[in-house]
Amino acid sequence: MSLLGEHTGLYTDHYELVMAQGYFLSSKRNDSAVFDYFFRGAPYRGAFAVFAGLENLLEMISNFRFSEKDCKFLRERGFNAEFVDYLSRFRFRGNIYAPPEGEVVFPLEPVIQVEGNIIETQLIETLLLNTVNFETLIATKANRIRNMAGDKLVVDFGMRRAQGTGSLQASRAAIVGGADSTSNIYSAMLYDIESTGTQAHSWIQSFDDELTSFREFAKAFPDKCILLVDTYDTLNQGIPNAITVAGEMEERGQKLLGVRLDSGDLAYLSKKARKMLDDAGFEYVKIVVSNKLDEYVIRSLREQKAPIDAFGVGTSLITGRNDAALDGVYKLAECDNKPRLKISNDLEKIILPGKKKVYRFFDSCNYFYADGICMKDEDDPKIIYHPIHPEKHVDVSALRREELAKPVMLEGKRTVPQKSVKEIAKYARKRLQHLEDEHKRLEFPHIYKVGISQKLMNIRTSIVNEMKNKVSGKS
Repeated sequence: MSLLGEHTGLYTDHYELVMAQGYFLSSKRNDSAVFDYFFRGAPYRGAFAVFAGLENLLEMISNFRFSEKDCKFLRERGFNAEFVDYLSRFRFRGNIYAPPEGEVVFPLEPVIQVEGNIIETQLIETLLLNTVNFETLIATKANRIRNMAGDKLVVDFGMRRAQGTGSLQASRAAIVGGADSTSNIYSAMLYDIESTGTQAHSWIQSFDDELTSFREFAKAFPDKCILLVDTYDTLNQGIPNAITVAGEMEERGQKLLGVRLDSGDLAYLSKKARKMLDDAGFEYVKIVVSNKLDEYVIRSLREQKAPIDAFGVGTSLITGRNDAALDGVYKLAECDNKPRLKISNDLEKIILPGKKKVYRFFDSCNYFYADGICMKDEDDPKIIYHPIHPEKHVDVSALRREELAKPVMLEGKRTVPQKSVKEIAKYARKRLQHLEDEHKRLEFPHIYKVGISQKLMNIRTSIVNEMKNKVSGKS
């Protein structure tokens, strides 16, 4: 099912079509091009990101086209008639290389590489950035929350605070990053993921008293009854009423599944609630908490040994707070079979030219040790160098390695089977087990090594010098 319906071609920035028309009307329309997608800094001041959005991206590129209505709209906006006629027949026929969705990825390394003619590679830029940047941001946030929650349940409660229908992709990405389920039932249908929910304060307020509201809810949902206990007075009314209903349910051969705390001092209230439930013989009743949770609050609750079984995380997760966006970029690395780059006074913003591949190296304990970037036609690098400070380098010749990116689309057709969100989430968990805990710290994480080969460094230096000479007028 396409997220964009029949208008995938129009889901782009205006300037992408301006450039595509310029290429079409010039001698460059058939030039080959290679673009790299990468990000310069990991979100949340972390050390890594969880790559997400690939399945959605491939599905949308497979359906990328301009309908008759789209073409009429573009003509009315003043685009060249011959160019619009070209768009009416347009299909992406290029190649895309990427690691599996759910992979652990790091700053400055090519994550996705797109090959094709200059027009088709340009036209999908905005779609790629919009999809992958957002889903990777949310998946990474979910993983940070998962790391702090440990083996406790994490539920995406954020739909009502999301940026419009972006909640669909955000809920999906949350599962990729480590959430167990979502409150977003449309996402659950679209992506075959678990949905869950309890009750709102309005349910309780709609009855004349809290105990009656609990009893009626237990009758309606005898197998999945979780009672919200903080509408009036958590410890003097909510928990005692929940205990009463739990006893009545036991008499009917049923069990109260849990209680939810949605306000107040969650550490204090959960400890008091746990003792009251245990003293009444209901050790099996779970405690769920919500309300302004994020990875830092969850870490604090765990450090205080709060007896919490599940965390419902809303705004912070679904919006990727406190990072509004991932700074992923899409840069031209080769055109007309020539390596290209953008010159910048900031060395970190000088891109890596040409067709490339990325190797991941493993240490003797099978942990990720470093990633090395080299030219696509290059033999495995023996030494990798810091991209900015080449005096820093490391010998990787004796380490086990694997190539990260594989062809996921060739000549416009998928080359990999479609994966479910559950399969992607499982893969992400597996790969994250190979990342040492020092890289997962919330504050001041250990920076992961990403280096480049000698050949790639030499090519970049040569192009930079060539461009500087042209600017200075030297031959």
